[in-house]
Amino acid sequence: MRRETITGEAHLVSVLAANAREHGHEIAMRERDRGIWQEYSWQTYLERVLCAAAGLEALGVAPDDKVLIVGDNRPALYFGMLGAIALRAVPSPAYPDFTPEQLLGQIEREGVRFALAEDQEQVDKLLGLREQYAGLEWIVYDDPRGLAGNTPQGVIAFTELVRRGQQRLQANPALREELLTRPQADDVAVLLHSSGTTGAPKGILLKHRHVLFAVRSAAEAGYFEPGETHVAYMPIAWVGDFIFSIAAALALRFSVNIPERQETVQRDLREIAPTVYFTSPRAWSTMLTRVQVGIAESTRVKRWLYERFMPFAIALERRRLAGEQPGAGQRLWRAIGEALIYGPVKDQLGLARARHAYTAGEAIGEEIFLFFRALGLPLRQFYGQTENSALCAAQDLDSVKLHTVGKPFPGMEIRISDSGEILVRGGNVFDGYFNDPEASAETLRDGWLHTGDAGHIEDDGQLVVLGRVSEIVHTRAGARFIPTFIENQLKFSPYVKDVCVLGDGREHLAALVAIDWEAAGHWAQERGIAYTSFADLSQQPRVYDLIEGLMAAVNGKLPEATQIRRFVNLHKEFDPDDGEVTRTRKLRRGVIAEHYRDIIDAIYAGRDAVESQAQITYETGESGVLKRHLAIRDVPPIGAAKAAA
Repeated sequence: MRRETITGEAHLVSVLAANAREHGHEIAMRERDRGIWQEYSWQTYLERVLCAAAGLEALGVAPDDKVLIVGDNRPALYFGMLGAIALRAVPSPAYPDFTPEQLLGQIEREGVRFALAEDQEQVDKLLGLREQYAGLEWIVYDDPRGLAGNTPQGVIAFTELVRRGQQRLQANPALREELLTRPQADDVAVLLHSSGTTGAPKGILLKHRHVLFAVRSAAEAGYFEPGETHVAYMPIAWVGDFIFSIAAALALRFSVNIPERQETVQRDLREIAPTVYFTSPRAWSTMLTRVQVGIAESTRVKRWLYERFMPFAIALERRRLAGEQPGAGQRLWRAIGEALIYGPVKDQLGLARARHAYTAGEAIGEEIFLFFRALGLPLRQFYGQTENSALCAAQDLDSVKLHTVGKPFPGMEIRISDSGEILVRGGNVFDGYFNDPEASAETLRDGWLHTGDAGHIEDDGQLVVLGRVSEIVHTRAGARFIPTFIENQLKFSPYVKDVCVLGDGREHLAALVAIDWEAAGHWAQERGIAYTSFADLSQQPRVYDLIEGLMAAVNGKLPEATQIRRFVNLHKEFDPDDGEVTRTRKLRRGVIAEHYRDIIDAIYAGRDAVESQAQITYETGESGVLKRHLAIRDVPPIGAAKAAA
């Protein structure tokens, strides 16, 4: 890494300027637009950022102003974010599928006067909010479709903003250098937000020094390298995108590639062939399902080859993780499999060039983890939160375990409190929440970030994450359990998309299950099971048998007192628009308990079915009621108690 990122005086704009100065003609960013890749060099990148900054300042953006960013990944949104940062203003990204109410809450809490939106959909949403919040002065939009030539008062195209900024820079040449030197390392670079599982999301302020320290430490640990090819598809509102697509991309000169649409990510991913790739366990599971479905629908020869080589590779990887070295014959067979199966599968997934592959956010299933490592992907787990700039600990290439998340990066410390909570200290840790001194004081104590996660450190220094401390609960008889731990075990199955484990203060554990529509649907089709809808599929007796088998398998790893005794297959998925999960799909247990109260009451009343009425929210914002007859199934006891996994 260059000196600018090593010293404590660096900020994101100075790093961008150094890239433009030293590597000006190299490609910094690509965007697929109408099937054609549009390229931006580092010089162009910097020019767009400075023009955006000058244009935003002309609109009235001042230091400490919060600038709302809403939409999918687009170069203009990244240019606009860094333009705001150059003015010492603070970009505040929001999820593009936020409801108007959620967006209004963020705008009001932060006193937002300016917004940068991707397209007409987001502009219309913001214009509708002006009736309730008159403080929104300007809306800048990127995609002109539906807006060009018909812009309301206070709405301006990003291209026009850049044009005005360019005129200011030409009229005042000194302004360019001034914009490069305004930001400071201790300025806030971005205002991100917590999941809000128990209330309104908390604002998380990350400074330049936080994110650059995190990137530097991760790079020193070999987490990623200069010149990586990266695909920007994660939500802009998520810390992972800010760290990968902006902070690391600038500090390590990544080539950032933006798919045409979210719907084309998989196609574009294959064309991009990134060298570094990070996604959630849920996405890795979806990839595995897609491979399995594709193999099942392929030719007999391909199925025969897959069935010979994949079990071998998985068994070989399992032995490798146990410390065994493959023999000459195994290496030869592995090389043949690389040519016939492993390489082609990686190519189809777009991961043929990936030399750094990661999973984080929740536990990943052993079957999923072993499958991708068996393909030859160096898949590793890492641990981080928004409060510690997403980068805190990761597995080394030579010390991968199925149940750990690795060791802390250089310059970062991890210890376990007396209560079993994971504590973190380092230059990557934030300084406090936005306008919430009480929460800040509770989270930051004696120089340590109290993560709220429960865990322990093994003898070799690797961290094991068990779940949220706040979610440690007890049955009526006093048996202690962590719902998320059990839920993750169930979600290791491709047939379960979401599950909520019940039992706090109850006589036994039970579960509300939302099946995975694609995986369970394919499973049913292979067995000739007819169905007409998600609700119909979920209530098929053989699908219940499938889920019951999964429950029994997980129960076999749990103490008898915390085994699941009853479950229901829900007739719909948990939906963020209904408030049941966050945008990152973390459960809002209070909302779920309220929405499914009739089902929960029926489970614990010992009934074998229930007529349920579920509240649903349509894309228009209107709500309705979905009625369905749901079966309630018992899970036979496993027998002797076993130690928790």
